[in-house]
Amino acid sequence: MNPTRTASRPRTALRLRTTALASIAVIAGLALSACAPAAPAAAPTSAGAKPVDGGALTFAIANDPISLNPSGIGSGNDTWYVTRQLVDSLLYQNPQTGELEPWLATSYKSNADATSFTFELRHGVTFSDGTPFTAANVKATFDDIQTGGALTQTTSNFVGYKETKVIDDDTVEVDFSTPNAAFPNSTASVGLGIVGNATLAVPFANRADGKAIVGTGPFTLDSYTKNVSTVLTARKNYAWAPKALGNNGRAHLDTVTFQVAPEAGVRTGSLTSDQVDVIGGVQPTDVQTLQDAGYPLISRGNPGISFGLSFNLARPIVSDIAVREAISAAIDPTVVRDTALNKLFNVATSTLAKNTPSWADESKHFSYDPKHAGTLLDKAGWTKGANGIRTKGGTPLTLQLAWITNFGPNQTSLELIQQQLKKVGIDVVLSGSTVPEFLAKQASGDFDIVWGNLSRADGDVLRTQYSKATTKLHIDDPELETLLQGQLAAGNPAARDKILAEAQARIAAQYYQIPVHELTSILSTQSTVHGIRLGADSRLDSLVSAWKDAH
Repeated sequence: MNPTRTASRPRTALRLRTTALASIAVIAGLALSACAPAAPAAAPTSAGAKPVDGGALTFAIANDPISLNPSGIGSGNDTWYVTRQLVDSLLYQNPQTGELEPWLATSYKSNADATSFTFELRHGVTFSDGTPFTAANVKATFDDIQTGGALTQTTSNFVGYKETKVIDDDTVEVDFSTPNAAFPNSTASVGLGIVGNATLAVPFANRADGKAIVGTGPFTLDSYTKNVSTVLTARKNYAWAPKALGNNGRAHLDTVTFQVAPEAGVRTGSLTSDQVDVIGGVQPTDVQTLQDAGYPLISRGNPGISFGLSFNLARPIVSDIAVREAISAAIDPTVVRDTALNKLFNVATSTLAKNTPSWADESKHFSYDPKHAGTLLDKAGWTKGANGIRTKGGTPLTLQLAWITNFGPNQTSLELIQQQLKKVGIDVVLSGSTVPEFLAKQASGDFDIVWGNLSRADGDVLRTQYSKATTKLHIDDPELETLLQGQLAAGNPAARDKILAEAQARIAAQYYQIPVHELTSILSTQSTVHGIRLGADSRLDSLVSAWKDAH
């Protein structure tokens, strides 16, 4: 049976009811510890309040987008906050239910082995340059991603890609040579947002400034000033937002300005001094201050890869599983969470965060036991020197750890981890950098450990992070690879859950990653701002339904 998906369906306790593909299942909502302060995933609106049309919204973000090309390589969340407003996706993943719902596609169906997906497209959609949206645009966008090569980070969603066929103007078929059960979920992402012919006429490498980006989204680019701001203007004739967003017409706001403010304190100060309407990347240390002052918080746990330590297995020291296990035993993640963050953030129990589909608890592998860490290192031949740092054959146990400075608590978390590891004789050199510098370091392989996370509302994120075909970690594990590729071919949700659970168990048992804490996205707004919400991936959702009180 090849079912067609249209509307969302109810779910039972902690598991969504899905048909055929587990890729559309996700446990939505913020998973918090019992004593965590509550915060909604959307800006609160007074009951019965009518949205106000007009007005300008200023949104402070931490990083320059780097690239406004939806499928290009940018600065992560802050890039997608902006590009989400310019392009629409074939499907919309409802953050409340986890279901895939109509957007540019009104429905889709798959064949039995998840190698072919047919999308029926919405009528009457236009790009910002006035050209009509058709199946040919879907094909051209997907083909363009394939030819983007190293310039795009979305090719991993197209594993086994064969071709996209235009059946007619309103029907498109995407075919794969091997099963890709995660593909429908992927089509809801910003990176697979559909762009017009005018965009594709410009070489991929020349689209970063956004001037060539023509999308079907509710906003268009007015101006982009690197490291300063990106200004968007509402489209007058937009009328095809997902039903769940609650606005079937043009955006309420006239303009949105994403203002770059790297310092978290500056962003918070800009909000409390009424210079901006919304701030992203609220730091844990500012949460209570903003709550006490009456500024609404919007937060949601990020599905996907938990923040943790991953190892470059091409480097001799960490290629030894005994060293990786010792590092795990020497880290107390609860102390890290409680010191660097707050209880809005979960202590991680697996490579996947708890609200990711197919999450499995692997905490048994990650017990804090510094004595055991020492025993493991002793057996592996690492002996403590006079300075407390271990050596083996004259080589000190010194490891290079790369991380990105775009999330404030990273430094505090890593300094705590550095101290904990030093107690068992492991010397860690912290190398923090901007996103472009980090990507260059990752590409060069000049690191032993990398600290980071990756948000995505599907368990297939394990493949994009740890498959031999896509990882920068030089993992060559046939057993793990079989699991990561096998989940793409799973014929039903239960089978896919089982395979992804086995993949998590393998990653944990081999200590390819040591999870420390999950990420929570936190925004804060003026009390006059409404309709700001986080999507299923816990990144900023479309602003089509956002509005401000009249002044």
